[in-house]
Amino acid sequence: DGCIKAVGQADVIRNQFSEATFERIIDCSGKCVLPGLVDAHTHPVWAGDRVHEFAMKLAGASYMEIHQAGGGIHFTVEHTRKATEDELFTTFQHRLERMLRAGSTLVECKSGYGLNLETELKMLRVIERAKKSMDIGISSTYCGAHAVPKGKTATEATDDIINNHLPKLKELKLSGEIHVNNIDVFCEKGVFDLESTRRILQAGKDIGLQINFHGDELHPMKSAELGAELGARAISHLEEVSDEGIEAMARAKCAAVLLPTTAYMLRLKQPQARKMLEEGVIVALGSDFNPNAYCFSMPMVMHLACVNMKMSMNEALAAATINAAYALGKSDTHGSLEVGKQGDLLIINSSRWEHLIYQFGGHEALINCVIIKGKVVYENERCETMSSY
Repeated sequence: DGCIKAVGQADVIRNQFSEATFERIIDCSGKCVLPGLVDAHTHPVWAGDRVHEFAMKLAGASYMEIHQAGGGIHFTVEHTRKATEDELFTTFQHRLERMLRAGSTLVECKSGYGLNLETELKMLRVIERAKKSMDIGISSTYCGAHAVPKGKTATEATDDIINNHLPKLKELKLSGEIHVNNIDVFCEKGVFDLESTRRILQAGKDIGLQINFHGDELHPMKSAELGAELGARAISHLEEVSDEGIEAMARAKCAAVLLPTTAYMLRLKQPQARKMLEEGVIVALGSDFNPNAYCFSMPMVMHLACVNMKMSMNEALAAATINAAYALGKSDTHGSLEVGKQGDLLIINSSRWEHLIYQFGGHEALINCVIIKGKVVYENERCETMSSY
């Protein structure tokens, strides 16, 4: 059934299954077995490349300056609206395959480059297709409030989402066409303010979606306090979170999804991972894969979390497995090697698991096998012929 049957000492397991036959036995001598990695925050469905903006960023342009110059989210929205569903699906599939080869077995995937009902639904249909046709696990997020569409005010955009988008999502869920798991809003100065964010998140919660949103990234917005009050499952970014917000999240058991790639690429101040961990916040990690932060690799995310956010390797591994699964409401089935949980695991070509974090960008020669629901979905031939050192 794709679930883990036993975990423990080799001799005990051998006795327990002495009568059993197996389709395949994998020799992991000298290797490590780890839970599949969970990427708790990505934006992987879009068209239009923003490589030209990287040069602008390197020259000192800020995120909001690029946004106001017609770049950023609006550039991607324009291209995504023009793309066909098949075109979006093909590029999305390739991106998910690259995430899988880097060890991710469960990925949160957002819409949000449509900003109108038609394109948001197109993106969500693409995600639904991948859920049905690919091995990798997907938690889907409606992020129609990713930016204020051109020609609308934030209040008009909020009303449109509450009165038109969410009722349609509810209808498609009831008919079985699209199953969305989470609702997201970019709560930020100049985007959606606290009151608009509250209205959208509450309306999403009312139709059964988990709250999992962007907050306190570029300006302190009191997003963390709002999320704790609304019973949010997770809040992402939090570079500018207040001390009160951290305390509120710890009390509410609301996960903090930290994105070290974003802080690194936008040269923002690093999220306060140490303070959050010390205060008892559940800290998770995500790649924030999107046209602005083009990173597929959770091993690189863990490395950045350790170096730039001062997390230990154990904390980073927990944040990229069990805690990231918790942030998606899936820690009862994913994120650790326990009996009854889904059989999602990695085999690492090293006798010490820490190499997965220590070798920056080295996952291509380290990840030997990726297994999802007990099935080998990726096997790296090169690991058989080369040492990972």
